[in-house]
Amino acid sequence: MTSELFSPLSLRSGQVLRNRIAKAAMEENMAADGQLPGAELFGLYRRWAQGGAGLLITGNVMVHAEALTGPAGLVLDEAAPLEPFTEWAKAGKSGGGAIWMQINHPGRQIGSDMPGVVWGPSAVGVELGKHSNRFGRPVAMTARQIEETVTRYAVTAQRAERAGFDGVEVHAAHGYLLSQFLSPLVNKRTDQWGGSLENRARMLLDVVRAVRAAVSPSFAVAVKLNSADFQRGGFDADDARQVIEMLAPLGVDLIELSGGSYESPAMSGRAADARTQAREAYFLDLAKDLVGSSPVPLMLTGGITRRETAERVLDSEVAVIGMGTALAVTPDLPERWRAGGEAERQLRPVTWSDKVLASAASMAQVRHQMRRIARGSRPTPGTHPALALLAEQRKQRRALRRYRTWLSTERRAA
Repeated sequence: MTSELFSPLSLRSGQVLRNRIAKAAMEENMAADGQLPGAELFGLYRRWAQGGAGLLITGNVMVHAEALTGPAGLVLDEAAPLEPFTEWAKAGKSGGGAIWMQINHPGRQIGSDMPGVVWGPSAVGVELGKHSNRFGRPVAMTARQIEETVTRYAVTAQRAERAGFDGVEVHAAHGYLLSQFLSPLVNKRTDQWGGSLENRARMLLDVVRAVRAAVSPSFAVAVKLNSADFQRGGFDADDARQVIEMLAPLGVDLIELSGGSYESPAMSGRAADARTQAREAYFLDLAKDLVGSSPVPLMLTGGITRRETAERVLDSEVAVIGMGTALAVTPDLPERWRAGGEAERQLRPVTWSDKVLASAASMAQVRHQMRRIARGSRPTPGTHPALALLAEQRKQRRALRRYRTWLSTERRAA
């Protein structure tokens, strides 16, 4: 009998996902010249499209050209040419599934060597101990900057639809800007965007309203939300439950649950919280608490690599299972599951005691595999994390030079 894994899911917008398996967002950092998608991304997404997932969610696409999570990040604003994004959407849909664009603003999580702006709800920097100087010092956003940023999300969503994407996912997790507004540890404002949870959620709700108004009713709108940020006194599961209830009337199709931030990288399976030790489906315990009360279908991402685990997640009434790293190692894993198979290999574990460096090395390993897939090569999950990190740092230095030149040209043109 066919598992529920391969049953369709009808969404509020009328969109139907062909199965319950999603390629979750992983930041590719593969922008071609002009911070645009190019041949590498087209190749990568064509490969994933053939792998059997019902939904592909892209890595971060930035709504603000002066605020990137990394120098090889993609930008889709009002000035970006649409043709490369149209080509990317075609690649993502070439296997018959849907593709959604994850749209994001990093806020204060911007490298100190990056040009542009470092904004946050308040002037509270990222605290990483001896690594804190890796991030810029944020300035508190003005009311006008907040309102202009809300508009930027809507512009990016509208242009994503024009390019042929099937939906967008608003990133409000992992310590990025909208997550920063939700966090009482980062958001110290005393105006309409600070204080109570209702006020801290205001920017996210305004973004979702603006996005929903800017796109067609049949275009999917999703939100990625932390089930918790795993920091004492921070955003927790009860906050997540309330925010989900606030989002429900706004026409949201799906809410993806994840967790953590750069300060507590639970999304890599390395949080301070015992519930998220490196194991499969790290956030399932929290999702179980939320799924019963959620008026919106939930997607769970974090450490799922085996079909048995995926089915256990669906048995808990989660609607969609998301996989990231597993599909960077085995891009056709959904098709393997359908045929009764499993992944043959796992990514080499990073066991370094320095959590910040370990998290960076884990991301570098994943990007190394994605680049191999993009070139048509087989993944090499046994690559040593130190080698992957060094190679990634070299690529980032080159990308930073290109981004600085491009941004200064864009500013002069503006």
